[in-house]
Amino acid sequence: MIEKKKKFKLGDFDYPLPKKYIAQYPGKKRDESKLMVVNREEKTIEHKKFSNIVDHLRKNDLLILNNTKVFPARLFATKDRTDAKVEVFLLRELAQNLWEVMVRPARKVRIGNKLVFTSKLMCDVIDNTVSGGRVVRFESESQEELHSIIEKIGTSPLPPYITRDPEPSDKKRYQTVYATERGAVAAPTAGLHFTDALIKKIEKKGVKIEYITLHIGLGTFRPVQVEDLNRHQMDSEYFEVSPKTAMAINEARKKHRRIVAVGTSTIRALETVVVSGFMVSPKRGWTDKFIYPPYEYKMVDSMVTNFHTPKSTLMMMVSAFADIDLLKKAYREAKKNDYRFLSYGDAMIIV
Repeated sequence: MIEKKKKFKLGDFDYPLPKKYIAQYPGKKRDESKLMVVNREEKTIEHKKFSNIVDHLRKNDLLILNNTKVFPARLFATKDRTDAKVEVFLLRELAQNLWEVMVRPARKVRIGNKLVFTSKLMCDVIDNTVSGGRVVRFESESQEELHSIIEKIGTSPLPPYITRDPEPSDKKRYQTVYATERGAVAAPTAGLHFTDALIKKIEKKGVKIEYITLHIGLGTFRPVQVEDLNRHQMDSEYFEVSPKTAMAINEARKKHRRIVAVGTSTIRALETVVVSGFMVSPKRGWTDKFIYPPYEYKMVDSMVTNFHTPKSTLMMMVSAFADIDLLKKAYREAKKNDYRFLSYGDAMIIV
């Protein structure tokens, strides 16, 4: 008799998370954060430091990281003529000088308005979006000039559960040390624990490292509103898996070597590019892949991830990899041992 798989609902991914566990600042040193080691087969939980992750990687493992780079997407402007203050959050670049944005207060910003950021940067509101945002056209001579100005006047976007104002140090700390591809409005937070020295130590052990790109959007923080998970629609995010990375993945699969994914964004990209069996093809485009139990992973043998918000799509993704009961036990253990949760918090590796 075939065992019927449980149909999960939103409430299955809930758990109590008092505010005191939510990290408001990063730890002093990236790799000195706590690392929980969760073994799926043995159902065991160990407590380590993140720098000990080397001990849980094997020679010839393939470690895959997301090299997206967070840009300072939060800008402040005034409306031409009225001088009313407006917050503008850059979501994604549609074409040169053309951006999809969120504005606050939205009711004050209409098609035809001109927004003034500095004497050198202005934009016109040209359209509304179905999600309640706006499309704006900046007045800039080149993409490079626009990006340069944004880097100077923008502030680091922090998650909504970090309740303090951004500080200058966030530009560095809310960014991985290997970030190269500009385009994210949220950091791939599992990667925040790595240092250059730790990466060299991992490579010295014989672990191969490759990179994908997935530009994380605001949708990563959007709550699921429906109890029936089949009805939830994920926001699309741009990703790239290069021919070099795809070749390394396929080589690892052929030789039965472990693929260790760092972060849910990396996992999402990898599971998107599966073509047949356990092979992948290089690809760039948009993904709205929603991973939740009883999804069966094809590209991931081990994952590194932070501790996620209750009922979030990120927790669902991790629950599809580790048994939900084991994961909830791990979260309870984390609270007992004063782990820090969410973006600036501690990490776990699931093996």
